[in-house]
Amino acid sequence: MDIHPIAPEKRAAVLAELDRIERDHDVRVLMACESGSRGWGFSSPDSDYDARFIYVHRQPWYLSVNEATGPGQAQRDVIELPIDDELDVSGWDLRKALRLLSKSNPTLSEWLRSPIVYRQDNAAVAALLQAVDQFHSPLGSWWHYYNMANSNFRGYLRGDRVRTKKYLYVLRPLLACRWIEQDLTTPPPMAFEDLLERLLPQGPVREAIDQLLVVKRASAEVADGPRVEVISGFIERELEAMAAGAPALPAGSGSADALDALFRRMLAEHAAA
Repeated sequence: MDIHPIAPEKRAAVLAELDRIERDHDVRVLMACESGSRGWGFSSPDSDYDARFIYVHRQPWYLSVNEATGPGQAQRDVIELPIDDELDVSGWDLRKALRLLSKSNPTLSEWLRSPIVYRQDNAAVAALLQAVDQFHSPLGSWWHYYNMANSNFRGYLRGDRVRTKKYLYVLRPLLACRWIEQDLTTPPPMAFEDLLERLLPQGPVREAIDQLLVVKRASAEVADGPRVEVISGFIERELEAMAAGAPALPAGSGSADALDALFRRMLAEHAAA
C-alpha cells in the first residue's frame, strides 16, 4: 500500500498551478512538496492536497527603494492561492524562508525533508538543508512539537469519546520530541512511519497505532469514537513526563553572516534579472 498517495491527475494539477504562479508573479519556484497528512503518511482517501513551496523573485524586487505593494501594505512574502475542495497551494519567498530557517523553524525543515516532492532545484535544496542543519535548535524544536502535542491532546483527546484521528496529530509531535532528545544533529522527519520505526518498533502501543493507521487510511473520515486506552495511556504518560520540564538541549548556533552570504549566492544563481 502506498502510504503517501498522490493521484497522477492531482500531481499534474499542482504542477500546473506552480507553472501559473511563476508566470503570474514573475518568480521562480525552487522547491515544492506535499505537507499535511499525505506527507505525514496517514491521509484518508478524501484528504486534500497541501502543496507548499519556496520561491525567489528577480533581484530588483529585493533592491527597489519603494516596495511593490498596494497603498499602506507591506511587501508580501507569501503567495497563497484560493483553496478549493482538494488543492491548498501556498509558498514562502526565499528571504522569508531564510528568516524562519534562522529561527530553526520546524515546518521549513519538514518541507525540505518531505517524502513527496513535486519540483525542486537540487542545488538550492541541498544548500537550504545544509543551512537548516547548521541552525537547528533542538531545544526550540522540542518546545514546538511539545506545544503542538499538548494543545491537540487538550482540545480533542480528554473525554470518554475522542476525535479518533487526533491521536495521530498528538503522537507525531510527541515522537518528534523523543527523536530530538535522542538525535541532536538531525531534525525529525516529516514521515510518521520513520518516527515509528525508530521510536516504537514493536509492542502493544505500536500494534494499536498500526490498527488506527489502517482505519485512517481506508476511511473517508475517522469520526469520534471511544478512547483507545493503550494509546491514551501512552500519550498521557509521555505528556506528564514532558510537563515536568524540558530536557537539557542546546539552542541553535548558526551564523547570521553565513546566512546573508547564502541569500546573496542564491539570488545570484536563481534570481538574475
